Amino acid sequence: MTDTSIGSVGVLPRRIDVRSPASRARLRARYRADSRFRWYGIAALAIATAFLAVLIADIFSKGLPAFWQHSLRLDVPLSAETIDPEGKRDRATLLGADYMGLAKGALAVAVPGIEGRTAKKQLNEIMSTGAVDDLRKRVVSNPELIGQTVSTHLLLSDTADLYFKGEGTRISQTAATRGIATPSGSAGEITILTSANDFAEALQAVKQDLQSKAAALVAEADRLERLKSAEAAERIGVLRVEAKELQARVDNPNGDEILGGDIPSRLVAINGGLVKVTKLSNSAITGNVILPMTAAADAQPGTWQVQTYETPENNRSVKDSVVAYLERLRSKGQIEKGFNWLFFTAGDSREPELAGVRGAIFGSILTLLVTLGVCLPIGVMAAIYLEKFAPKNRLTDFIEININNLAAVPSIVFGLLGLAVFLNFFGMPRSAPLVGGLVLALLVLPTIIITARAALKSVPPSIEEAALGVGASKQQAILHHVLPLAMPGIMTGSIIGMAHALGETAPLLMIGMVAFIVDVPQSITDSATALPVQIYLWSDLPEPAFQAKTAAAIIVLLAVLFLMNGTAIWLRKKFERRW
Repeated sequence: MTDTSIGSVGVLPRRIDVRSPASRARLRARYRADSRFRWYGIAALAIATAFLAVLIADIFSKGLPAFWQHSLRLDVPLSAETIDPEGKRDRATLLGADYMGLAKGALAVAVPGIEGRTAKKQLNEIMSTGAVDDLRKRVVSNPELIGQTVSTHLLLSDTADLYFKGEGTRISQTAATRGIATPSGSAGEITILTSANDFAEALQAVKQDLQSKAAALVAEADRLERLKSAEAAERIGVLRVEAKELQARVDNPNGDEILGGDIPSRLVAINGGLVKVTKLSNSAITGNVILPMTAAADAQPGTWQVQTYETPENNRSVKDSVVAYLERLRSKGQIEKGFNWLFFTAGDSREPELAGVRGAIFGSILTLLVTLGVCLPIGVMAAIYLEKFAPKNRLTDFIEININNLAAVPSIVFGLLGLAVFLNFFGMPRSAPLVGGLVLALLVLPTIIITARAALKSVPPSIEEAALGVGASKQQAILHHVLPLAMPGIMTGSIIGMAHALGETAPLLMIGMVAFIVDVPQSITDSATALPVQIYLWSDLPEPAFQAKTAAAIIVLLAVLFLMNGTAIWLRKKFERRW
């Protein structure tokens, strides 16, 4: 007792210094470090959110216009002589009738007075090649319409549709004119004279455009001179000559100007018609009549105008005459805007306004059904065996390592494997959901095995032990008790794996699903494409309308992915068990 007391006297308690200035400085430094770390995390999250917001905003700004479509409403007379001259009323005759000719006739009535082969062609091209598809379906389903005049929507072409979506040109008009305008005719090439120099303002605007072009040419020549390149010497001379010629035109303020397609177009709206200016002076213009006038009479001050198409004709896809036709139809209330249901109900097409994602969606669904039907049972059974039945030895360790490695293998490797095995060795059909599903099943299988094993491992061992304790076999304990409790986690992992498979493109490209497929697949052996592949195909096409289609298809794909991931989160929250 004495020895114990004596020995304990030498053990002194450790003193914690919390009051000294050095200790308080260290404490403040730790607080500052914690605060900095917290703000670093907030900043990283803010930057990531900003990048995501910019990406989503860019996709939606480009893709949302594709969900809307402009059409032309016309009263089309369904002539029996054109549709069914013999009165058979059979399906083949009704399907093969010239509905486009009837639509062109109705369009000529809506925009009368268009003469010349080129002008008529430009007018008819504002309609899509599939504009009369709905009209044909109506007549085939109800032949009683033959002989009547029906009001129908005719789909506009992609260029006309883009014009109304803001891809055309801004049109400005001058103030009320002061003089009397006297046209020399009402059609063809005419001259218009004014009594008050009403074209002087337009002439000066043209001179300013020429001045800007001359300055740009001089600046480009100066830039090439600074490069001191022997190859650019000839180009420099050409630029300076062009700039000198333009400047000479500018220095003659009252000289007539020939208007080309590289400067804003000027048009004169007079007597119900429209004249495109080709030659301009202070008091007269020479031009071609785009929309015919009602008469060649004098136009009093304030009854005629000078219009400017501010985007030069060479810089836009629609010509001045087409702009005039479209504006005339819009002023008459015959242009209508509606939701683009065709985008969801049609397959792929070479015409942007007719292209849709229905075939790609069905191809993706069939592909994912094959993928789920193959990888889910195999993945779950493999996970059950490895987690509950497999002995722990080098072979199972080797298998587990390779499963984990396969989850990180690039997806294109699985595409090469599918190309070599399924197509070349087994001879399966190319561009088919069957092969695509098998390839994606190989891609997703490691993920499902890993998530299924984690779900099985999360079930407390006491569940299995209790089942074994009341006489259940190992198999009964796993299948009847452990597996149902692990199923929410397995389903969550499977849905995430399917979302991963839905967004894959490289493996499907390798097995030929990049082909142009118009028809909707009916079985897993039919030729098909998938939604990510459709996006890839459209992104490579030159037509501007396909850019909006690409972004719209991305929006559809993101919506499906968000829906699948949201379902996975809901399942996890709803069936999650906390032990």
